[in-house]
Amino acid sequence: MKPIYESPLASRYASAHMQHLFSPDMRYKTWRKLWVALARAEHALGLPVTQEQVDELEAHADDPIDYEAVAAKEALLRHDVMAHIHVYGESCTNARGIIHLGATSCYITDNADIIIYRDALKYIRSELVAVVSELMKFARTYRELPTLGYTHYQPAQLVTVGKRACLWIQDLLLDMDEIDFCIEKLKFHGCRGTTGTEASFLYLFEGDSDKTKRLSRMIADEFGFDEIFDVAGQTYPRKYDSRILNCLSAIAQSAYKFADDMRLLQHDRQLQEPFGSNQVGSSAMAYKRNPMRCERICSLARYVMADAANGPMTVSAQWLERTLDDSANRRISIPEAFLATDSVLRLYKSVASGICVNEGVIAKTVSDYLPFIATENLLMSAVKHGGDRQELHEIIREHSMEATRRVNEGMSCDLLTRLAEDERFPMTLEQIMEAINPADFVGRCPQQVDEFLDSIHLDGGETASDDDIKV
Repeated sequence: MKPIYESPLASRYASAHMQHLFSPDMRYKTWRKLWVALARAEHALGLPVTQEQVDELEAHADDPIDYEAVAAKEALLRHDVMAHIHVYGESCTNARGIIHLGATSCYITDNADIIIYRDALKYIRSELVAVVSELMKFARTYRELPTLGYTHYQPAQLVTVGKRACLWIQDLLLDMDEIDFCIEKLKFHGCRGTTGTEASFLYLFEGDSDKTKRLSRMIADEFGFDEIFDVAGQTYPRKYDSRILNCLSAIAQSAYKFADDMRLLQHDRQLQEPFGSNQVGSSAMAYKRNPMRCERICSLARYVMADAANGPMTVSAQWLERTLDDSANRRISIPEAFLATDSVLRLYKSVASGICVNEGVIAKTVSDYLPFIATENLLMSAVKHGGDRQELHEIIREHSMEATRRVNEGMSCDLLTRLAEDERFPMTLEQIMEAINPADFVGRCPQQVDEFLDSIHLDGGETASDDDIKV
C-alpha cells in the first residue's frame, strides 16, 4: 500500500518519456546546464571566470542530485534556487563562488521551463504524427465503404467510413499547424536581470552593452534557440504559457470529438474500439464491451480543456515586471497539461490502430435507411419509366409514411416492396434494387479521401510503445 497521494497521470496514464521530461532530475539538471552555459559565456567574454571553473561545473552537471541536502537548505533559506546553488557548489568547490554570477532566479527557472516545454511540444507533435498515420491507414482501407451519415445525430445522406475518418484527421492537422507555430515562435528568455534591464550584467561588463547583449545570444545558441525576446520583465511573457496550454487544449478538443464519435458508433455496434481477449467490460454484466479507452480519452481531454484556463488567468494577473503568484500554479498546470495530453494521444493511437469495423452491422443500417434516402432517385427513375412526376411523388409519400410507422413499431422497413407491389408505380422490385446501389449515394467520398490523404506530408518520429497503456 502506498502511503501518500500519487498523481494518476504518472501512475496510470502518461508515458515514461513525458514523465521524465517533467521530472525533478530533468528540471534541476537543466538548471545546472544553464549555470554551466552562463559561466562558459562569461569566461569567453572576459569576466573573472576561469576555464577550470567552467570545466568543473560541467563535470558535475549530471551528478545525482542530493535531494535531501537540497530540502534541508531550502527549509533554511526558503528559496529553492539558492538551495540548489549551495548543493551544486558543494560538488564544485573551486567554481562555487562564480555559480549564478550576475543572474537572477528567473534566468534559471524561466529558461529551463522554455527548454523543457520545447522538447515536450516536439514529443507531442511526434505523437500527433503517429495518430494521424494510423487514421490515414484506416481511412484508405475504408475509403469506399458506405455508411449512414448523421446530422443532429439523426439519419442523413450516406458517407463512407473512410471519409468520416478524414474529418478526424483534418482536426489533428489543424492542431499540428498550431503546435508547429508554437514551437517555431518559442524564444529564449536569456539573462535579463531582476526587472529585465540587464543592469547587473551591464555592471559586470563595465558598461559594455555589446558584451551584455552577446551573453544572452551565446547561451541561446548553446541551447538551440534562434530568437531571444526583445524585451522582458524578470520573467518571459506568460502569454507563452497561455499559448502552449491553448495548443494542448486544441489537441484535447480534437481527441474528444473522435472518442465521442466512436462512443456513439459503438453504441450502434458499427465501429468498436479494440477489446482485449481477457478484458472485463463490467464487474456485474459479464457480456459488456464498454468503450473504456474512448471514455478515458474524453475524461482526460476534458481535464486538459479545463486546465487551459489557468494560462489566461495567470497572464492577466502578472503585476508590472513580475509577481510570484504564478509559480505554484505553473508548477502544476503546465506539466499536468502535457502529461494529460500525452496520455490522450497514447490512448488515441491505441484505439485508431485497432478499430473494429462491423461491416455487417453497417450494411444493415444502410439497408434500413437507404429506401428513404433513395426516394428522390427512385422518383426520377420512375419518371424515366413513364410515370407522372406529381402522381409518383404522392405514391412515394404515402408508402413512406406507412413504412415509417412500421419501423417505429419495431418492424422492418418494407418501403421498396410496397412500391414494387403498387400497380401505380412503374418499376419492378428488381429495377428498384438496381436504382439504389449504396455506392451511388456517397457522392465523391472515395475521391475526396484519396485527394485529401495524398495532400498530407507527415514528418516526425515514432513514439513510445503502447504496451503499457492501462485500459
